[in-house]
Amino acid sequence: MTTATTTRARPAAVILTPSAEARIAKLMGDAPEGAIGVKLSTPRRGCSGLAYSVDYVTEEAKFDEKIETPGGLFYIDGASVLYLIGSTMDWVEDDFTAGFVFNNPNAKGACGCGESFTV
Repeated sequence: MTTATTTRARPAAVILTPSAEARIAKLMGDAPEGAIGVKLSTPRRGCSGLAYSVDYVTEEAKFDEKIETPGGLFYIDGASVLYLIGSTMDWVEDDFTAGFVFNNPNAKGACGCGESFTV
């Protein structure tokens, strides 16, 4: 008797909206030389402890999660993945502001100015 092993694709830690994917494509179109993608991390910062940071990346890190988008590669910092699982990342623009917006089910609180969050 033989048994077949099937491999199921693991869902991405962060879901990107079409608007976020379009913004990543724009960023990669304007990227500095040597940039291979855009990376999301959660450095310690602000009143609540963690903040979202999106930056260009020039090399792949071993434990980073890689998501291929139509406009380029999107990485999630390996040390930040646990804080971000199940999150949605969107790009929102209006008359007064523009930026990435995160819906993070792991966030237990945020500072009053919205700069940082806690898990």
